[in-house]
Amino acid sequence: MESHSAVYCKPLVIEGQLYVVVAQLFRGSHIYRWDSYGGTFIRIQDIDPTRIRKPNDIVAFTIEGEQYFVIADSSKAGVSTIYKWSNGGFYSHHSLHPWHRDTDVEYVDVDNKPKLILSSSTQTPVIYQWNRAQRQFAYLTEIPNMLDVHAVKHFRVRKAVYLCLSHFIGDSRVVKWESQRFTEIQALPSRGAMVVQPFRVAQWQYVVLGSDFSFSHVYLWDAEKLGFDRFQDWSVRAPRAFQLVSIDGMHLVLAPSFKGNTVIYRHMVVDTSV
Repeated sequence: MESHSAVYCKPLVIEGQLYVVVAQLFRGSHIYRWDSYGGTFIRIQDIDPTRIRKPNDIVAFTIEGEQYFVIADSSKAGVSTIYKWSNGGFYSHHSLHPWHRDTDVEYVDVDNKPKLILSSSTQTPVIYQWNRAQRQFAYLTEIPNMLDVHAVKHFRVRKAVYLCLSHFIGDSRVVKWESQRFTEIQALPSRGAMVVQPFRVAQWQYVVLGSDFSFSHVYLWDAEKLGFDRFQDWSVRAPRAFQLVSIDGMHLVLAPSFKGNTVIYRHMVVDTSV
């Protein structure tokens, strides 16, 4: 697939067919379909460049059997938009708030109520909740005192839902959903944090907080304290993602770098009792 400054690729499997949404900074964003006969991807659709000008993230989700994806747009003139699968293609379903330079988006189902959390460089993170009557997302609330959040990711411990919010300047935060809102439970010291990623291996819940200026920090969840403890430092230059991959009994974390080589870390369990 020919691309120009691609920032995100999102594969989707719908009705047994593979599609890829390619978000680009220049020359528009596009949707491709895999052609099993030709053994290649075919460009089938362009995404409206008047809405999506500077894409930053893509998240796919399913609600009531319908397939959607949302693109967070970080342009001053763009608008984060939700697209819906219908009649063999993706079409604009509705837009979220315009002109807020959105940096990240996260989908999470809380109490059987689908939500989108949208982080922005110009305001606190906004929470939208699915309105079943209107079949679209409506504004619900904001996460206060969290300006200039760059990335937002969720994880679950038992039935509780948590968010990790990264800051490029200042401490990153962990918040918990309770009493119909997210409340802060912990600050994670950070400097130049562009990416945060929770992941789970067996009974261990981790979160890794990337840094553009120093080591990336790995934290391990303490079930008694209900918070994270500093666990390990990773030497990866300006990471832009952390992806857990499990294969052949191994658990690997891939860390692509903006300034160097992609680094792969393997999860190891060491018996220290002997």
